[in-house]
Amino acid sequence: MPALSNSDRGYGAVTKVFHWLMALLILAMIPLGLVAENLAHAIETGTRTADQATVNRTMLLFSLHKTVGVALFFLALARIGWAISQPKPGLINGDKPVEAFAASTVHWLLYGSLLLVPLSGWAHHAATTGFAPIWWPFGQSLPFVPKDDTWAETASTLHNLFMYVLAAALVLHIAGALKHHVIDDDATLRRMLPGAAQGVATARQPGHAAPLLAALVIWLGVLGAAAAAGWFPLLLRSEAPVTSLSAEGGNWQVEQGSLGIVVVQGGSEVTGSFSDWSAQIQYAETSDENGKHGEVMVDIHTGTLTLGSVTSQALGSGYLESTAHPLARFEAEILRRDGELWAVGDLTIRESVVPVEMPFTLGIEGDIAEARGSVTVDRRDFSIGMDVTDESSLRFDVDIRFELTAERREGT
Repeated sequence: MPALSNSDRGYGAVTKVFHWLMALLILAMIPLGLVAENLAHAIETGTRTADQATVNRTMLLFSLHKTVGVALFFLALARIGWAISQPKPGLINGDKPVEAFAASTVHWLLYGSLLLVPLSGWAHHAATTGFAPIWWPFGQSLPFVPKDDTWAETASTLHNLFMYVLAAALVLHIAGALKHHVIDDDATLRRMLPGAAQGVATARQPGHAAPLLAALVIWLGVLGAAAAAGWFPLLLRSEAPVTSLSAEGGNWQVEQGSLGIVVVQGGSEVTGSFSDWSAQIQYAETSDENGKHGEVMVDIHTGTLTLGSVTSQALGSGYLESTAHPLARFEAEILRRDGELWAVGDLTIRESVVPVEMPFTLGIEGDIAEARGSVTVDRRDFSIGMDVTDESSLRFDVDIRFELTAERREGT
């Protein structure tokens, strides 16, 4: 029966189980991610219909990929902890300094990438709202990682870059093992196979510091090249675009505000917002005999929606189709009913006109007014996401929320 622990000449059973289990998870994680990403891209670009089966399959593959990745992260931590506690069998070819240095550098790249790849992927998920969840027992969030699209894009870029380094290190690692087995005919590979194969290490061995430094230089070089190519949005972020909040006309001018939506996808809320919209507000504090205080018209540029990881899908075919339908509009009268204010009118999205009644609160101090409100609509009334009929994938109800601060125009 093979020993559980390592020796100076061979690996124990625990190390071998770690090695091959991690290899299996890596071989599962990479294709799962590639297939899921290709499906999502096909849905976003409209080359594949976002029907119920395709959406469910995409979410399943992403959840599998993420869960396997997080499991791999903790398995890598456990393997590193075990490796620290064990003697490390020396290299059989340590008397070949170039080969030995390259092998040690690749090992550092593998160990580091096995932590960096899943951790950056987890950070991307934590910074993104919605889409495919990580399965129990792992959580959806990470400390110090905010829900922010820019942070999510940065983490996604890091995830891809570290994945490239991991893939290159894997190819070199496998090539080196085959070279030892086929050309050199030594015990390097056999020491990691089932059984008790051992190999005599050479007296000369590479140190740890130089290969580790070489691995760090490679990681920094990859990050530096990506930064120089403009891949990191945090480094490029400039001032946020100015939103045209107030339209001509009306006796109140919107000074600041937000207009957003909340959808539920895969059982998780996904919060989005429009960065460009304008409001024309006519409001009198005293109503007429019909309870009417005024009227409002809001124009929304649909292409400015950000909706977490599903932004492209939301703007694309079968959904908002922002290129063909760049403008949505809400026209309503402002009425008072039973002491409450309501905006009662029509919401037009994708040429579909739907009656909407939105309650809202309003507070006025002098010439400054603050208002906020929300309403729930059914996306099917606007022919949005009609191929997704299962509410466990995408709920029919969509919440529309706003809040704003307005100032009374002079002379009104």
